[in-house]
Amino acid sequence: MEERAAKAYLRQLRMSPRKVQIVLDLIRGKDVAAAAGILKTTNKIACESISKLLQSAVANAENNHGMDVEKLYVASCFVTPGKLKGMKRVMPRARGGAARIVKRTSHITIVLKEKE
Repeated sequence: MEERAAKAYLRQLRMSPRKVQIVLDLIRGKDVAAAAGILKTTNKIACESISKLLQSAVANAENNHGMDVEKLYVASCFVTPGKLKGMKRVMPRARGGAARIVKRTSHITIVLKEKE
């Protein structure tokens, strides 16, 4: 029997992938209610965006795949780096030079599955 999975994506989040990865490591493998509680109580700036994405994934599971919300858990969640060249900034350096300031972006994916 094929295992069903509901996914949700967040593209071009204006936040460093490292900051997002710290929060995703906290919720990986947890059920949806526990993951939502962790995101609500954790004091990280990425929690707000990830919480909205988790709610979107739950809605996708319920409406598109007909899954039971009570049995859902975070099967996998990961972040990949997005584009760097969208926001170019420079900082003046010694002897009239300039150094790039890199404004990093992130692509986040959350996959939910049902427990047996």
